[in-house]
Amino acid sequence: MRVLGVDPGLTRCGVGVVEGVPGRPCTLVAYHVVRTDPDDELPNRLLHLDRCLTDLVAEHRPDAVAVERVFSQHNVRTVMGTAQASGIAVLAGARAGLPVQTYTPSEVKAAVTGSGQADKQQMTAMVTRLLRLAEPPRPADAADALALAICHVWRGGTRSRLAAAAQRARRGGAR
Repeated sequence: MRVLGVDPGLTRCGVGVVEGVPGRPCTLVAYHVVRTDPDDELPNRLLHLDRCLTDLVAEHRPDAVAVERVFSQHNVRTVMGTAQASGIAVLAGARAGLPVQTYTPSEVKAAVTGSGQADKQQMTAMVTRLLRLAEPPRPADAADALALAICHVWRGGTRSRLAAAAQRARRGGAR
């Protein structure tokens, strides 16, 4: 399974692509950081993000897209930009006909480090180790996006197979 993970952000949007199967180490395909200029008008920033994410989905041809679920932050302006970037990421996956799953930061941390309370440094160290990289992916947005993709391979892939099996069983054709 190839998964494109997105750590949404309006100024820096991390994108990571991995391949793998549940229960086994994943392999790095690529990672990117899409940047927009904070001085540009919001519609232009969102359009740039949309074009870049659409291009990355077309380039890497993932089987699924995993996006970090926006959570409440103290800074409303920051959470609004993150939510808008998240919507663009979900749209890019849906437009390509791909399944899109969102994960909370604590779900991703628990899947990758074993603790939902892990800090950024621990997350980056585990992503580096799990993907057998010589050096940590930089900036942290890229490492976070890779963690999302790993989380989906390990959790979402199993979740998708269980849902498909349940659907087959409801139709009377369990295989």
